Amino acid sequence: MGSVARAVALLDALADSEAGLGVNELARRIGVNASTASRLLATLEDGRLVERSPRGPYRLGLKLVALSDRVLTQLDVRARARPLLARLVADTGETATLSVPGEGEAITVDFVPSASSVVSMARVGRPSVPHATATGKVMLAFVTAQSSSGRSLTAYTERTITDPSALAAELSAIRERGWAEAIGEREPDLGAVAAPVFGRGGELAAILGIQGPASRLPSATRRALRRPLVDAAAELSRALGGPGAPAE
Repeated sequence: MGSVARAVALLDALADSEAGLGVNELARRIGVNASTASRLLATLEDGRLVERSPRGPYRLGLKLVALSDRVLTQLDVRARARPLLARLVADTGETATLSVPGEGEAITVDFVPSASSVVSMARVGRPSVPHATATGKVMLAFVTAQSSSGRSLTAYTERTITDPSALAAELSAIRERGWAEAIGEREPDLGAVAAPVFGRGGELAAILGIQGPASRLPSATRRALRRPLVDAAAELSRALGGPGAPAE
């Protein structure tokens, strides 16, 4: 823990300097000897959190830009998505969810529950199952499709896709049509439809979803849910500076 605190102190010291700082000055500022500072800086440099030219001073690394952009996007997307979630619930009568891409899975960061007496409740912080949920399939289709071919596909119900070739075909279809669905694939009586939200660079920034009891989501109902969902996802994409043409 002490090393982590000293590494954070180094980053703070570099943030206060416009021209960069050498090892000895950084060591002085955080109150350690030069060899300790040098070891910490080497670790931070390996992680691209700091950088320097040969024999030059240390500066903050470009990876911090990517990390800060992700944090700002996630904070921004929740505020911008909240009224869209409420609108989706009003339009569809089902629970609306907001998820963001993580390391190989999507994480629920916000939701608005249905007002129905029988409700499919979401949970903030719950990770998707990549191959067995609508949100997870969107994640696979637009972020990790290339790395999913060798993944083990666990059967959660009799409807779960466990054949890699069948999953690959479904992911291709999702990329083409712009939405995903899963009916009874993670839990027997859970159905959901999900659509991607794109950021400024065209990357997957978030995923909007609608979920409810599978018994309340027959095929005709799911078809009716798609238009308000993809329209909301397109609207959120535009708000984030990304492309926002609704899918057909």
